[in-house]
Amino acid sequence: MKASSSIRREIDAAHATSLLRMMKLIRRFEERSAELYAEQKIRGFLHLYIGEEAVAVGVMDALEAQDSIVATYREHGHALARGISPGAVMAELMGRRDGCSGGRGGSMHLFDADTNFYGGWAIVGGGLPIAVGLALAAQLEKRPEVIACFFGEGAVAEGEFHEAMNLAALWRLPVLFCCENNGYAMGTALGRSESQTDLCLKAASYEMPAWHVDGMNVLDVADAAKRAVLSIRSGGGPVFLEFQTYRFRAHSMFDPELYREKEEVQRWKEHGPVTRLTQLLVENQHLSEIEIGAMETEIEQCVDEAIVFAEKSEFEDPDTLARFVTSERSST
Repeated sequence: MKASSSIRREIDAAHATSLLRMMKLIRRFEERSAELYAEQKIRGFLHLYIGEEAVAVGVMDALEAQDSIVATYREHGHALARGISPGAVMAELMGRRDGCSGGRGGSMHLFDADTNFYGGWAIVGGGLPIAVGLALAAQLEKRPEVIACFFGEGAVAEGEFHEAMNLAALWRLPVLFCCENNGYAMGTALGRSESQTDLCLKAASYEMPAWHVDGMNVLDVADAAKRAVLSIRSGGGPVFLEFQTYRFRAHSMFDPELYREKEEVQRWKEHGPVTRLTQLLVENQHLSEIEIGAMETEIEQCVDEAIVFAEKSEFEDPDTLARFVTSERSST
């Protein structure tokens, strides 16, 4: 774990406060989701983003409305940061008709065409070729788009990663590769699964810019993402960013979490993204404890309303289960 940066820093207070609010919204949404899972109101798989909020919030801050996002199965934070309503995300987690994927996708398959949010991919590395395809389409149609593709460091060991990196670099596609390196993938430390743990070195072998970024500092994330997006949008080809981050919760709600010590988790929590930005704003006198309390009250109300919205939404009629499912009918 890297040491935290100096608390004194020139910042745009209003902008930093908006980033903090979004991180706090994601954090509280996730905490309540865990509670609802324990109550069996959310079923199936649930992978929480708690601790990694700075990556989604900082990168989304650098993107524009026409840009597209391809995420992983740990994508609640990405969806909220992109602008999908908390109610639509919560309804999807509960499998309700008013969810952003109609209640058919659940936690791992969030989708929203209006915000160009193309999943939610449950297969490790599965979103990488999709992002390359979207970028190729944008390039061929001469659309000024950037495709931001999020994936964990575990995906770097997959064949799709190398194929996607190669084609993106070869064709100079407008892809922002966002590797969220939380150190453990599902539950295996990076050094136990990768012979080369410098992921930027691997990316650089495909002749594309690759930078290490402190993924626990949302301001650093936003700065790096804006620099990368500017390069991509100007025709510079793909960029790889390795965000060194850490999840505070287990891989999923089924994970016994036997692969790391509690003391290690606590050390990272002390320098978590919400804590660091809050401290920065308070110590630079940009935000008071009263204002923080008001922000948290507003966020709590927002999450409460999302839950009410989701619980009022109906489950889809079982008679429609075959909807959107296609198959080839045999001629024999």
